[in-house]
Formats: sequence, structure tokens, C-alpha cells
Amino acid sequence: MIEDRWRWGREAGAAMMISVNVKVRDGLWAAGALLFGLVTLLAPLGRPVESWLVVASAVWAAALVPISARWPKWAMVLTAPLHAVNNLLAIAPTSLVIFRAARTVRSQAQLWALLATTAALQAGFSALNALRAGDALDEYLVETAFTTTFLLVFPAVSGALLGRRKPLTQVLMERNDYLEHARVLTASTARSDTRAHIASEMHDMLSHRLRQLTAHASSLEDSARVQAPELREQVELIRKTSAVAMDELREILGVLGTIEADEDAGTRADVERLVAASVGAGVSVSLEWSGSDLADADARLRRAVHRVVREALTNVHKHAPSARTRVSVDVGERVRVEVVNGPSSEPRGGGTRRGLIGLEERVGLIGGSFAAGPSAGGFQVLADLPLHPVAQEETGAAGAVAEAPPPITADILTVPRVVGSGCLALLSVVPALGTAFVLIIVAIFSRGEMSRQEFDSFQVSVANKEEITETHGFGVLSDNAGCYRYHVRDSSDRDFELCFDRQGVLAAKKELAR
Repeated sequence: MIEDRWRWGREAGAAMMISVNVKVRDGLWAAGALLFGLVTLLAPLGRPVESWLVVASAVWAAALVPISARWPKWAMVLTAPLHAVNNLLAIAPTSLVIFRAARTVRSQAQLWALLATTAALQAGFSALNALRAGDALDEYLVETAFTTTFLLVFPAVSGALLGRRKPLTQVLMERNDYLEHARVLTASTARSDTRAHIASEMHDMLSHRLRQLTAHASSLEDSARVQAPELREQVELIRKTSAVAMDELREILGVLGTIEADEDAGTRADVERLVAASVGAGVSVSLEWSGSDLADADARLRRAVHRVVREALTNVHKHAPSARTRVSVDVGERVRVEVVNGPSSEPRGGGTRRGLIGLEERVGLIGGSFAAGPSAGGFQVLADLPLHPVAQEETGAAGAVAEAPPPITADILTVPRVVGSGCLALLSVVPALGTAFVLIIVAIFSRGEMSRQEFDSFQVSVANKEEITETHGFGVLSDNAGCYRYHVRDSSDRDFELCFDRQGVLAAKKELAR
């Protein structure tokens, strides 16, 4: 439950951070669109526009950013009125609005209907602007085709592709997550089945043979007691060894999970019995137990405690039966089991260390640590065990299958996603930003002034508007329709006014005072 609450809190925090980031991003977009549109006041692009129209179009473009977050379809349609004003720097940022709106439209038919409506409205408002400015039909068609293609269709198609990719990606991630967990579950089930099969074979065959061996050893012991007393000790050893082998088999079956461990295995009472058995066999053993009992502890922990104490005492019986031995069990946040024997008068024999190796593996299976070696003339066995052992599937057992990795969420960037997003960005954003950049460069380097010699060289009914505007720009919009005013170079109080007819031919020119 605590883990679920922590996961819920983490997801809620992540959602809140995403919401805050979206609001901050929208605020920056809106501010950028506003400042971008106001650049026209300082550097007119194309025909001059009244200042209040420039400000109004910039504010309109900025307002479309938050509107697109809540009402994306309406925001797309509301980009059309901006085309009634000759402020391309206010129109260019709306490609981002169209991109966002297209991402939310799931139906292709609805998207194309919305695009057709928006394109028609934009063309209508552009026609009003062309009529007011006196543009030729070919100029109007070229401008409309350009804005429709690069500032409407490209961003909309890019947004639609990205919008369709996200739900498909989510479905694929969910399927991948399901398959990963199914694979882990299948491997775990197969491992459990294999364990159960091995345990069943051991129980049916080896257990039966050991029981027969124990029964025959008991009968042989009774017979030897009467007929061959000198063999009684050897026969008794055979019976005890077979009984120990039977107990070890039951313990192995418990590790395999087919039978439950003894209820008191590894408890204080169990360890006391092991110590008492060693004392009864003539070994000097003392027990020190600190902390609570392990009666309610995990069965795997209790089995490990039992096995460490029993194996260590068995080694004392073999190699140092005359040594004083201390068994210490300390139960706290972890369980520390220590068996230490002092110096022994018997010669130290060499062992195979198989029992110690088995103890180390058993302790490692539940996430503990194990050490064994000489200590102060004797021998020490030390095991540090977790009070709450880790799950068996998470240990270092051979062939263990790791938990399924978490799916890659849509918010994490990978190389394919970066490449794909970059291509979509090139398709949608670059035309808009490139257009705005070119227009700014034109406005900065265009000359809104001319010399008197240049003014005198322009002949009425001969000079063409395109030639003049390519060199000197559009100047400042005059009060007279179709007329533009240019500053006189090297003069601060005089202007030239050039007026053009509908065919773009110079119709009149004159010099004015500012």
C-alpha cells in the first residue's frame, strides 16, 4: 500500500510538473508572438500598415496561443482575420497554433474540413487586404498560395502525423509491457514447474530409498545388539546418518517449495535442541541469544539459521570435538549468526569445504553475507542475514529472470523519436520561421530613403513600382491611396511621395515637407 501511494504521488507530481511546464511554454510562446508581431512597427515588411493595426494583429496572434490550448479548433479558424492586415510577422507564429490544433484532431475528415474552412477564410481576408491595397490579381494569388501552403497545410499535416503517432505509440508500449510481464510470468511458471518435477522425483524415489535404509538400519541395530555387540556403534552410526540424510532431503524439498519447513526450524527452541544434541555428544557448546525469537520470521530465514548452526556444529564434531564452542544469535534489524570454536588438541584435518560452500550459496539466496575461516587458533563461521529476505526471483540464482523493464513513456526522448520529431519540425516550423527571418532581413536592409538624384530619375508613366520597391522598399504609407513616402537622404525635414496606379506604374511624384 505504501508503495502504491508513493507511485501515485510520483505520478501526480510528474503530471503537475508537466502542466506547469506547458503553461510556462505557452506564456513564452505568447510573449514571443506579441514581440514578433510588434517588430513591424520598427521595420515595416512590405506595404506600411497603420500602427494600431500592427498592435492589434500582434495582440491577436499572442491571444491565439492560450486559446489553442483550450479550444484548438477555434484557434485554427481564428487565424484567418490576421490575413486582413499586412503584418506577416504576426501571421508567421500562427503556424505553431495550427500545428498544435491539428495534433488534437483524430478524424482525418474533420481535419481536412477544418483546413478547407480555414483556408477559405484566410483567402477571403487576404482578398480584402489586396483590394484595400490595390494589389494585382497575380500578386494576390501568389501570396495566398504561399501562406496557405507553408503557414497552414504544412503545419497541419505535421501536427496530424504527430497526433496520430502518439496514441499508436501508447498502444505499442502497453502491448510491449504486457508481453514483457507475460514473458517473466511464463519463465517463473516454467521454473516453478521444473522445481516441482525435480522435488517430486526426489520425494518419490530418493525419499523411499532413505526410508528403507533407515528401517533396515534400525533392524540391523537390534540384531547387532544381541548377536554382534562389537558392531553396535557402527550400525547405530549408519542409522543416524540415514536419519540425517532424510532430514536434509526434507530441507532441500522445502527450498524447492514443495513442502513446508518445520514450524520451529531456526527458532530459539530449535537452536537450543541443536546445542543440546552437541552437548549430549560430548562437545562443550554454549548458546548466546539476544533479541526476539524468530518464531514469526520468514521460513527461508529460519531455514538458513538452522542450517548455519547445524553445519557449523557438525564441522566442530568432525574437526574439533574437544574445543570449547560458542553459538551466538543476535536478532535486530538483521540476524547475525556466529559459531566460534577455540583451539583443539586434535590434529586439524583437511575437508572438502562443500558444506561451507553450500551455506554461502544458501545465505546468498536470501540476500545475506557469509564468511568462514580460522580465528584465534580456532575456526569461525559467521552469517549476516536480512530479517526480511528478498524475493527468491530477485536473487542471484542461476537462470533467474529479471523483472520486466518499465515501458518507455511518450515523454522520454530516444534517438528515433528525436530524428522523427526533427523531421516533423522541419516540415512545420521551418517554413514559418524561415519566412519570418527572411522578412526581418528584408526590413532591416531595405532602404526607406532615396537621394534627390534618384527621385529625379524616376519618370512618371515609365518607372515601375517593383523596380523602385526592390531598391528602396515601400517607405511609409501615405495618406493618399497607393502612395508611399520616402525620406530625403541628407535632409531631416523633406520627404518624397510616389504614387502608383493599379498596374504598378508611377502615376505621380512630388516633394513634401514633413
